[in-house]
Amino acid sequence: MILRWVLILVLVVGILSPPSQSLRFELQSGQTKCIAEDIKSSSMSVGKYHVVNPNEEYPLPDSHKLTVRVTSSHGNNFHSAEKVETGQFAFTAAEEGDYMACFWAPDHSPQITMNVDFDWRTGVHAKDWSNVAKKGKVDEMELELKKLYDTVTSIHEEMFYLREREEEMQELNQATTSKMFWFSFLSLFLCLSVAGLQFWHLKTFFEKKKLI
Repeated sequence: MILRWVLILVLVVGILSPPSQSLRFELQSGQTKCIAEDIKSSSMSVGKYHVVNPNEEYPLPDSHKLTVRVTSSHGNNFHSAEKVETGQFAFTAAEEGDYMACFWAPDHSPQITMNVDFDWRTGVHAKDWSNVAKKGKVDEMELELKKLYDTVTSIHEEMFYLREREEEMQELNQATTSKMFWFSFLSLFLCLSVAGLQFWHLKTFFEKKKLI
């Protein structure tokens, strides 16, 4: 129970906290970098990426290109782009699990290092609230209420998700305990059997030698 409430508290703080800023990482030519995100089913996910221009006074070199793939843990492809400088993707997760965004940099001689900005948002943070306000013609108070409503809905869904994961962990623990019990019983049986065979062998040996 304590662990469950700790997880719920961490989840609430994470959802209510401001969305994280974009991630910037280095990518060398000929190498790959993958970023994973745990997304639950039916959640919205949006992402934007671009190669940072090392010298803003000049156009981006042709060598600074990326190949990007976004796939689910089941191997389904949700985004694909080859040799691009910038791009974006948006999808609704069909199944829960880890989604991978992988960035490839083509080989180049001499080797170069690119800086990539990547912003990936999921769930309630993936919604563009400014567009919601413009399209719906709502005031600031109503917009805040919409945000709170979606946040509460997201927390409610996450609580059920955590409960399902907890039940899965309990079933896994029970199955592991049962297997360990039978494994221990089998190990004990084998040890006793080997000890009995050794005792019988030694007794037979000493009887043949007429030592006993």
